Amino acid sequence: MRRARFEKDSIIHEGTLKDGEIVSESGGTYSPDEVNFLAPCGPTKIIGVGRNYAEHAEELDNEVPDFPLFFLKPSTSVIGASDPIVYPETTDELHYEAELGVVIGRPCRDVTEDEALDYVGGYTCVNDVTARDWQERESQWARAKGGDGFCPIGPYIHDEHVENRSVETRLNGETVQDSSTEMMHFGVAELVAEASRFMTLREGDVIATGTPEGVGPMEPGDTVEVEIEGIGTLENEVVEP
Repeated sequence: MRRARFEKDSIIHEGTLKDGEIVSESGGTYSPDEVNFLAPCGPTKIIGVGRNYAEHAEELDNEVPDFPLFFLKPSTSVIGASDPIVYPETTDELHYEAELGVVIGRPCRDVTEDEALDYVGGYTCVNDVTARDWQERESQWARAKGGDGFCPIGPYIHDEHVENRSVETRLNGETVQDSSTEMMHFGVAELVAEASRFMTLREGDVIATGTPEGVGPMEPGDTVEVEIEGIGTLENEVVEP
């Protein structure tokens, strides 16, 4: 099942995708083209994972770490699939990064890998928007990763866990990232368990599991699509501030 939050006629709905249409829990059936998608969850935090694909680490001249490299994106970075990515004046190099998002289904703390998937509520698409120039200038990534609109999420949450999902980014229709979650160095269960060792994971929190090789710049006027097999396509336009 794929779940969504969306706005129609100034009313916020929750619904499920069925036979290509969205069925609202409050009544009504809509085409995805006629609704404004909101982020499908409301995370208190987004836990990013750096260098979780060996090829991506290599393209940035880094090594894959011995343990998950975590960083935080604030809740104010979250936007939905119908929202634009506003290119901020604070950066000269804004990059896309396609990622599988793990949505926490119920609170957990200090769980084991064997228990971890029991606390996962579903999976979604994430674009870990990054100001690459700021990432290269400082060791802490708050500026590079935490800007307003730097975490598009959606449009759906899919309930089913699958070990191997294709991950693709298209920039203006051209494929620029093409990989699989099978290539992740640290898997979903390991990431959930490790994150929960250090902080309480709340319902709706998201772990963005890292991006494959092929990251690159996007400019105002571009359209970025992040597609993950079985989940859907997260599409956002990049606009001037």
